Amino acid sequence: MTDRPPVAAGDRTALARLLSQVERGTAEAPADDGAAYVVGITGAPGAGKSTLTNALLRVVRDCGERVAVLAVDPTSPFTGGSILGDRLRMQDHATDDGVFIRSMATRGHVGGLALAVPDAVRVLAAAGWPWIIVETVGVGQVEVEIAGRADTCVVVVNPGWGDAVQASKAGLMEIGDIFVINKADRDGAAQTRHDLASILELTDRRPPILDAVATDGRGLTELWAAIAEHRAAIEVSGELARRRAARRVDELRSLVSRRLERLARAAAGDDAWRAAEDDVAAGELTPAAAADRLLASLRAGDVPGA
Repeated sequence: MTDRPPVAAGDRTALARLLSQVERGTAEAPADDGAAYVVGITGAPGAGKSTLTNALLRVVRDCGERVAVLAVDPTSPFTGGSILGDRLRMQDHATDDGVFIRSMATRGHVGGLALAVPDAVRVLAAAGWPWIIVETVGVGQVEVEIAGRADTCVVVVNPGWGDAVQASKAGLMEIGDIFVINKADRDGAAQTRHDLASILELTDRRPPILDAVATDGRGLTELWAAIAEHRAAIEVSGELARRRAARRVDELRSLVSRRLERLARAAAGDDAWRAAEDDVAAGELTPAAAADRLLASLRAGDVPGA
């Protein structure tokens, strides 16, 4: 790939260009050599994730580490527009050569966002960024999947945060390696800590639960220390290697599924595909029967270019 030498040399323009190409599907991401360490930050909208990420960047830089951020922003279901608010909140670091921030909207990625983010991570790793923070917009299934692909996943909650049932449905209990009660200077922080600990007891997991006030930087040094401690623990135990191997297999399966769908669409044709969708919507055909009908077109002779 001709863009890779300047990217590896620190050319930010080339890096941004390559990221755009990979997201559009017009270029392939380089292979993952495992050199970069990925931290996922997720939680409910309004939990203060971007403010916490911004404050964490200061701590990381004070430690002399270089860090890239992938800020996953929401896309309007009506206009297709993306807020891209996280990049605005992180303008404190705009002139810092040791920080690279990239916003990714949830619309328009070839193969879906859950596949676009790992590709973007590989590009940043190939460009020499040793730490990569992936901050997701919320706790929907896609965001949980993305954050769950990080090496260390940080879940951000607020005092008075949700009930145990909704937390379990969101998958946060399963993917969280570190829990942070942000805005911990508000009433209800102690009760939230107790609730989290009670829920985690049901999962036989004991991840740390930390207090933070991201607006003034309280608790961020402790969070960075917890991330480093978690990294050291999973490296020594072999869990990091197991997690990364499992993620690569999951990504393979997702890619095969997406590419099979594209092949089926090409083989069946737009009219047949829309007809199948209409029949399913009208209740005239079950989804399983429609899928069988569309996949029946996937004979080598029916696939353009096959």
